Amino acid sequence: MSVLFRRRGRSLPARPEPGAPLAEASDLHVRLGQREVLAGIELTARAGEVLALVGPNGAGKSTLLGALAADLPAVSGVVRIDGRPVGDWSAPELALRRSVLPQSAALAFPFPVEDVVRMGRAPWAGTPYADSDGAAVAAAMAATEVTGFAERPFSALSGGERARVALARVLAQGAPLLLLDEPTAALDLRHQELVLRICRERAAAGDAVVVVLHDLGLAAAYADRAAVLHDGRIAADGPPAEVFEYGLLSRVYRQPVEVLPHPRTGAPLVVPVRGLTSA
Repeated sequence: MSVLFRRRGRSLPARPEPGAPLAEASDLHVRLGQREVLAGIELTARAGEVLALVGPNGAGKSTLLGALAADLPAVSGVVRIDGRPVGDWSAPELALRRSVLPQSAALAFPFPVEDVVRMGRAPWAGTPYADSDGAAVAAAMAATEVTGFAERPFSALSGGERARVALARVLAQGAPLLLLDEPTAALDLRHQELVLRICRERAAAGDAVVVVLHDLGLAAAYADRAAVLHDGRIAADGPPAEVFEYGLLSRVYRQPVEVLPHPRTGAPLVVPVRGLTSA
C-alpha cells in the first residue's frame, strides 16, 4: 500500500521502506505489581530484519514484547509503532500494524482450525483488502503446514499443532510488524526450523519480526540482531556473531558456556560447559 487513506475511521498502513523503524522503545520502564521488570530499555525493530530477544527466565523478554505490542503500559518512557506513540493509535489501527503471538493459545469454543486462522483477518473487515481474506488464510495455513487439518476443532489439536495454527493466524493478519513470544517452544525440530524460516521470509518481504527465543542456536542462525536481556536491561544488542560472546553469556545465564563457530556456516554455536558449577 503506497498511501495512507481512511475508511471507517481507520488509517491503513503503507508498506514500510527497508530499514524503517516499525517499533521503538525509548527509556522504557515497566512495572508488574511492585517489581520494576524493565528499566531504561532502548530498542528499535526495523523493517526487513529479524530481531531475537534472548536471555534467562525472568529477564524481561516477554514483558518487553508485551510493551512493544501496547498490551502492557509503561510507567515511563515511550513506545512507538510506525512512528507514533502507541497511545495515539486506536485499537483497530494498531491491529493493522502489528500482530502478536502469545506464549500459549487457548479458545473457549471448539472452532475449526480454518476459522481460527481467519480470525486474523478481522482488522481488514470493511476495507478494500478484505477481498484478499481467502488467499491470505490459505497462504498462512500452507506456510505453517496446517492445511491438512483445516476442519478439525482447535481444541482437539496437540500443543505443537495449536502453536502452528496460532502462528498461521498471525501471518494471515498481514501486519508489517510481527511480535512472536516463544513460537518454537512446543515444536519439534522440523517445525522449529520451519517457524524461523518463515520469520526470515517475512523479513525478506519487508516486515519487521521480533521473536522471543530460548534457543541461542536458532537465534544465531536466523536473526539479524539479538538483544540479550539481563535483569530488565539490555546487556548487548547487535548481530549474534558479535553479541554471543562467552563471557557475556556465561555471566547473564549464570552457566559457563563455550561459543564455537559452526563448521559450515560460521554462525556461533553456544554450548554449555558441563560438569562445572556456576559461581
